[in-house]
Amino acid sequence: MMNLEKEFQDFLLQIDSFYKEEEMKKIEEAYRFGCTHHQDKLRLDGSPYMSHPLGVSKILFQLFVDSTTLIAGLIHETLNHGTATEEEILDCFGKDVLDIVVTISKLNRLELSDDSSYSAMNLRKILVGMSEDVRVLFLKLADRLHNLRTASALDPKALKQKVNETMTVLIPIAHRLGMYQMKGEMEDLCLRYSKPQVYQDILEKLNATKEELESSLADMESSISEMLIEQNIPFKIKSRVKSVYSIYNKLNNGKKWDSIYDILALRVIVDKVSECYLTVGLIHAKYPPIPTRFKDYIAMPKKNMYQSLHTGVFGSDGHRYEIQIRTKDMDEYAEKGMAAHFAYKEKHENIKNMMEERLEIFRNLIESSQSLNDLEFQKNFSTEFISDSVYVFTPNGDVLELPLGSTPIDFAYRIHTRVGETMVGALVNDAIVPLNYELKNNDIVKIKTNTTATPNKDWLNFVKTAHARNKIKAYFSKQEKENYTEKGKSILQSELRKRKLSFETVLSSNNVKKICQELSLDGVQDLYFSIGSLRYTVSYILGILLEDKKEGTELFLEQFRTSNKQDVKSGILVNGESGILSTLANCCHPVYGDLIVGYITKGQGVMVHKKSCVNVKTHNERFVDVSWGEMKEKQIYYATVQVTTQKDKNYLLDIMSKTSSKNIFVVSLETKELKDSTVYILEVKVSNKEDLEDFMSGLEACSFVIKVDRK
Repeated sequence: MMNLEKEFQDFLLQIDSFYKEEEMKKIEEAYRFGCTHHQDKLRLDGSPYMSHPLGVSKILFQLFVDSTTLIAGLIHETLNHGTATEEEILDCFGKDVLDIVVTISKLNRLELSDDSSYSAMNLRKILVGMSEDVRVLFLKLADRLHNLRTASALDPKALKQKVNETMTVLIPIAHRLGMYQMKGEMEDLCLRYSKPQVYQDILEKLNATKEELESSLADMESSISEMLIEQNIPFKIKSRVKSVYSIYNKLNNGKKWDSIYDILALRVIVDKVSECYLTVGLIHAKYPPIPTRFKDYIAMPKKNMYQSLHTGVFGSDGHRYEIQIRTKDMDEYAEKGMAAHFAYKEKHENIKNMMEERLEIFRNLIESSQSLNDLEFQKNFSTEFISDSVYVFTPNGDVLELPLGSTPIDFAYRIHTRVGETMVGALVNDAIVPLNYELKNNDIVKIKTNTTATPNKDWLNFVKTAHARNKIKAYFSKQEKENYTEKGKSILQSELRKRKLSFETVLSSNNVKKICQELSLDGVQDLYFSIGSLRYTVSYILGILLEDKKEGTELFLEQFRTSNKQDVKSGILVNGESGILSTLANCCHPVYGDLIVGYITKGQGVMVHKKSCVNVKTHNERFVDVSWGEMKEKQIYYATVQVTTQKDKNYLLDIMSKTSSKNIFVVSLETKELKDSTVYILEVKVSNKEDLEDFMSGLEACSFVIKVDRK
């Protein structure tokens, strides 16, 4: 029987010197809180349930997290699998802990509905999008690692789902956060569960030569130790046989067993950077280096701040060895990644900021995904976070990490947006290259700029990073607005000249203020843009200033008849006429095919509602007949769907999977937990009422769905 109390007391002794006295008291309080709310509950393997939060916290401590994260780890299951309430957690441990626990509780209710890349991508989007605090990701990764260590108790189907989710969703995140030790263990465990025979075969090959390998490692370790002692260099040496998953990956990519150079590896840890270079010199003087295996990541650190010297040598016994040489700080960072320095806010603020920057890229991708389809989002995600990287230099010797296949344009925008916008050419290693040139490791890149230059839309065809692509799109969107603004000012000036009205008089500060208040505009530039984009006509603007007494319907139809030749995309006919300003109401979201009614507003033209909308009865404005006209091109409409399901599990991904085959795209979602059910509120993009009703019918046919409503 597991002695959980003794295990916890040993843990307290282990962490005592790391946290302050008041923090230690809160950590012990959190453990007692967890024991109370998991009382008498067991895990699938028969161990006390509290052994899992304790195991998770031990993993978190190895990342040197702050006390808030450790406390959250000890109580993170008390909401989903315990008897605690949010109010209790807030009262006992404060808002920061509560926010982490609530978020991780939501994330832990999500799971893949199938093995498709679509489901993995949706889960990854939701997970990263919800993790506003990076500590939530630390906890999620530690939670999964501990569950994998004890996953043999799961049934085969559940085990397969956990392994697939870990490989496709969580391991890429651990990789980009630099948490390599955790990533490596999760990869080994996933291989053990998913391909047990392959795993065992590699283990047997290693074990067959284990005695010889261990002897070779011991001899090499002894040899290096003698050299360092002779030079009075303080050191520590770690040795290991390459991980099973890493060997599997190389074999799976066509490598032969005897061509894997780094099955035997040693790590030499010294005190100073200068001693790193002295050590590698001593090793190379005695053992022949393997060509192309030397890497200097101290002088040229990776973008995630990883530093070390790497070399490969031929040993005197014929074996090949991979040797890493680094300082103590470098080793700590290499093992734990950015998480290793999270608790040292004052000392390592730059590291923490870089980590937050990596997560910000995640979130930027999530935000930009609202305007992308899932294939485009998956391509961007894979480019930024899963693909291999290249390391290139600025002329000053700074190193930039970019996705494999990046171009000088990606490089320029990574330096600064203005550099990207004004670039006219690039030199790589002092030679002129085309802008679609794919950068390679160790390239030295110099960007040529001209203050009068502007981006080219053709760049969108070959830039690699989502960052550069979004900046280029934003530039042209801004340019389009500026063009409409200039056009609007010109139209207004021309119309006033025809009417022999003074431009300065009409656009006096009082008149501009009156127009902007009436039309909810931000200023005179917004007014010009509204005229240039044909949102309002000059006649309508003057009608406001001259307090035209014509009746509402007559005024609207008259002022918009002047733009009747323009191709208005809304497809709404007002009194049988096209080309009249109309707006779809946000309260009921009419969709093409709905029965609709319109009423006249002062600033937004004709407001179009569904006939069944409850708000229609509350309006006093003049009503007007509206109908759907012929659509000249495909339009997108927004609708809100409310799905009520059983409460036995989280069905979000099941619902999301229904959208892919129904021409439905989810813009946002909200979850409400009721006493006996769960309600999912989805805002979706659709083309017409028929597609929307088909989607809702598909949901109603699901066994777990209680009802589906359109709000």
